[in-house]
Amino acid sequence: MTFVDEVKNAVTPRAALLVIGVLGLQLLFIASYVGALHKPKPTDVAFGVVAPQQMSQQLVSRLDGLPGGPLDPRTVSSEAEAREQIMNRDIDGALIVSPEGSTDTLLVASGGGTVLSSALERILTQVEAGQQRTVRTVDVTPASPDDFDGLSSFYLVVGWCVGGYLCASILAISAGTKPANRQRALIRTAVMAVYAVAGGIGGAVIIGPILGALPGSVWGLAGLGALVVFSVGMITLALEALTGIVGIGLAVLIIVIAGNPSAGGAFPLPMLPDFWRAIGPALPPGAGTWVARSIAYFRGNAATGPLLVLSAWAVAGTALTLLLSMRRRGGRDDESAGTATSTGGSTAV
Repeated sequence: MTFVDEVKNAVTPRAALLVIGVLGLQLLFIASYVGALHKPKPTDVAFGVVAPQQMSQQLVSRLDGLPGGPLDPRTVSSEAEAREQIMNRDIDGALIVSPEGSTDTLLVASGGGTVLSSALERILTQVEAGQQRTVRTVDVTPASPDDFDGLSSFYLVVGWCVGGYLCASILAISAGTKPANRQRALIRTAVMAVYAVAGGIGGAVIIGPILGALPGSVWGLAGLGALVVFSVGMITLALEALTGIVGIGLAVLIIVIAGNPSAGGAFPLPMLPDFWRAIGPALPPGAGTWVARSIAYFRGNAATGPLLVLSAWAVAGTALTLLLSMRRRGGRDDESAGTATSTGGSTAV
């Protein structure tokens, strides 16, 4: 057999399509990460203004008209209300105008992302300087000194996501490329659930008591971790059941290529381009990162929506995995098929 013949036998149409698919994922990875993160700038950041009534609307209009539209300002009744809205994650910062002096107060929350807090401080310092006023910054919920740039929440969730789709991928190919029958699907789901609980607890203990990178409830983070791991794992199993080994690549596309750069980790959501800002909250990395920061820095506020997103992924993945497995009659069919193949092979030999 010539070298050309060997190449033809090795490079089957299926293998060629898989290689092309991997190349496509590689290029999408580059486009997504660079597209989302190469030029971060604040856009329509939810921002409160507390000022005397006679100047409040004028200041809101001035901030709303800043070049590039970095702020989405709205009037807030008092400093206490502004602080409460920041803790509820309704706004990302607020300017408290002093009616007597020339020094105003900027409220920020670096626990939600130090890059965004720094951007707000820079913008408001320039605005105030134009009015011959100064600004002092007060951090309502500062990031932990051991949580550099507020990135620990993001990396924690990324670790959970990686564990989820790697475990699901191993479960999917552990029996070769056999499609999951009902029994195998139930076993994989149960294993995924146990793995998710272990991964959630392990990640929370590492990032909390061991490293001290995040404050907040260890058990709250552990529960979040279990949900993140399980949702990612089950959607990976569902995609594999639906499309075969290609499903693993689709999971990478959803979680890694689309989900990670849009999660608001390196740069909070208001600093991302419109496309990534739109898809981020609907994907597991973005929903998980938001809840992790809420648990660590915002008393668990504004977590219901993202938790419902993660639950929806988990339920959809589980339901699809089990429904697709019902197309097969059960483990006995596989065993019968395997017995028949073995018998036929023996006879042929």
